[in-house]
Amino acid sequence: MLQLGVIVASTRPGRVGLPIAQWFVERAELHGMFAVSLLDLQAFALPLLDEPNHPRLQKYEKPHTLAWSAKVQAMDAFVLVTPEYNFASPPALLNALDYLFNEWAYKPAAFVSYGGVSGGLRSVQMTKTVLTTLKMMPIPEAVTIAFFSKLISEGKFTGEPTHEKSCVAMLDELHKWATALAPLRG
Repeated sequence: MLQLGVIVASTRPGRVGLPIAQWFVERAELHGMFAVSLLDLQAFALPLLDEPNHPRLQKYEKPHTLAWSAKVQAMDAFVLVTPEYNFASPPALLNALDYLFNEWAYKPAAFVSYGGVSGGLRSVQMTKTVLTTLKMMPIPEAVTIAFFSKLISEGKFTGEPTHEKSCVAMLDELHKWATALAPLRG
């Protein structure tokens, strides 16, 4: 079974990315085409890139980098659960992407984004540019959650029917890409 890493991109106190990611993980598990792992950047606690060697060399010296590398390497595809910070990607997400290079290659990525009226779309567009530089394949299918605060109650996110349908379409397409790219990862 293909391995799917669901990355929680926000690390700031009071974030809502974790309950949204937990909701998505449930949908991905029900979908049944992936073994799903929640990868919370807050738990990895990656400092601002602190490795002395370029990531292409994979000569990591820090325990946090070794742990992050092992998790990313084990995945076949990713879903990035991301907000939008000032029309851009969260700094913690960009930092986590920059920590590695080879581990990301030939893996598809999709987005569950959230925000106000735009639903985090500007963050997604900015991040897609970085992903392609890492030899990843960002797919167009996504789950976009506008006005997310209306869908959170007592710390739990509840998606609407359109979000549920978007999850299925996105996971179907992500599985196709992860399968198609598997020979390149081998």
